[in-house]
Amino acid sequence: MDVLPLLLLVAGSTAVAGAARRTPVPAPLLLVTAGLLVSYVPGVPHYTLDPEIVLPMVLPPLLYTAAMDSSYLDLRAQVRSVALLSVGYTLFATLAVGWAVHLVVPDLPLTAALVLGAVVAPPDAVAATAVARRVGLPSRITTILQGESLVNDATAITAYRVAVAAAVGESAGPLHAGPLHAGAEFLVASLGGVAVGLVLMVPLHWLRTHLREPLLQNTLSLLIPFAAYALAEYAHASGVLAVVVVALYLGHHSWQVDFATRLQEDAVWKMVAFVLESAVFALIGLQLPLVVGGLGEYHAGQVLWYALAVFLLVVATRFVWTYPAVHLPRLLSRRVRAREPDPTWKGPFVVAWAGMRGVVSLAVAFSIPHGVHEGGSFPYRNLILFLTFTTVIGTLVVQGLTLPALIRLLRLPGRDARAETLLEAQAQNAASEAAEHRLDALLTDPRNALPEPLADRLRAVLERRRNAVWERLGTVNPETGESVDDTYRRLARTVIASEREVFVALRDQRHIDDEMLRDLLRRLDLEEAAAYREDE
Repeated sequence: MDVLPLLLLVAGSTAVAGAARRTPVPAPLLLVTAGLLVSYVPGVPHYTLDPEIVLPMVLPPLLYTAAMDSSYLDLRAQVRSVALLSVGYTLFATLAVGWAVHLVVPDLPLTAALVLGAVVAPPDAVAATAVARRVGLPSRITTILQGESLVNDATAITAYRVAVAAAVGESAGPLHAGPLHAGAEFLVASLGGVAVGLVLMVPLHWLRTHLREPLLQNTLSLLIPFAAYALAEYAHASGVLAVVVVALYLGHHSWQVDFATRLQEDAVWKMVAFVLESAVFALIGLQLPLVVGGLGEYHAGQVLWYALAVFLLVVATRFVWTYPAVHLPRLLSRRVRAREPDPTWKGPFVVAWAGMRGVVSLAVAFSIPHGVHEGGSFPYRNLILFLTFTTVIGTLVVQGLTLPALIRLLRLPGRDARAETLLEAQAQNAASEAAEHRLDALLTDPRNALPEPLADRLRAVLERRRNAVWERLGTVNPETGESVDDTYRRLARTVIASEREVFVALRDQRHIDDEMLRDLLRRLDLEEAAAYREDE
């Protein structure tokens, strides 16, 4: 196996993603553009988006890290909106786009058109949520987009399998047996995936809390998404839903895991997600020669018209679904009207426009079989691949590039940073008061006797933690523009850096060995992490 192309892909994509952080262009769009440009550079290896690698090896860790970072409570509060988009819209788009393409493309069988509909149905909200965080969308919209992206892949993949079974002519193909049988297949796969996740989540959490070595705990963390996905798929259930259920539960209870594990796990998964996201978006652009190469029997004007039609259908179906999904529950339920504020047209418009497609659509399209059971090739397979590719590129470029400007134009109310800081300060104050009472009670026990300077040091740490958040609400230093908390963090890092230099000098002078240096530096690293929290 030649590893050089893989190394080039990872190194090049991460370099582009790193450069994107210094530009106003979201990283996914820059990566796709770079892939498109590089795909025709002489000497560049030919990269194939292998669904046997992307679906079981790339999708589970990306879903896992996204679900771990999501809020179970926020998602539960928005469960109706998330379900209507991730399940309702995905199925609606599959049927609507499939039927319309069947009418637009001459001689395209309905079953093959429904395969295309299922492939392009699920939006990939990685780019949308990246833009949402950068521009400052209301947290409710961000939660809905995140929740949709966690579940809609499972819906689309299940619908795709049902459509493919009919298209290749399986004797027990669900569509041949009728819509009820197709619906039963869908329910079995979905409920099975949830069931596998429910069965795995408690034992996995128990393992995470009872393993004492952070190295073993993080090794387990890296294996969890692949194991959950593989077990669910082995049971003919949805691996995507199994991963999401497990990750949401583990993320909700992550506070019960050892602090060293959390520190390592956070760093490891950030790196994994960054590398995988960068590579898969670059791979989208790199597929251009392969996709175009299979269109020899079509005229350029013909396929471009089909591509434009599918793109417009995909965009239109999301608007057609989103507004009724927002307003119909309010019209039908007095309880919904009493509990939720009346939505304006702006929020649903942003949700509808943030429907960019991504790597899952392409990976699923490449998994379309080449032949059918009666013999011969899968009908219009190359055209379906091309239309999937152009839809992914079109939504990423058109919607992705215009989404930040749209959000600014609509002037949606963003997150109130001062109000959030006030809530944080109040929470920290309550926690510090409880900790001080607990400390006073502990110090009265003779078994916990401490010299007064050390007891005062513990109290000072609690007081410092209590005051740090309140100081962010106060005035800034007129000389530096820093808050008191910012100055404290900067000075703490400078002092710790001085200690670090002394330790290294002592190692270089052979007064201490490297093993002792690593222990001393680890203590300083933990102190620096406690003294300084980098803004995300």
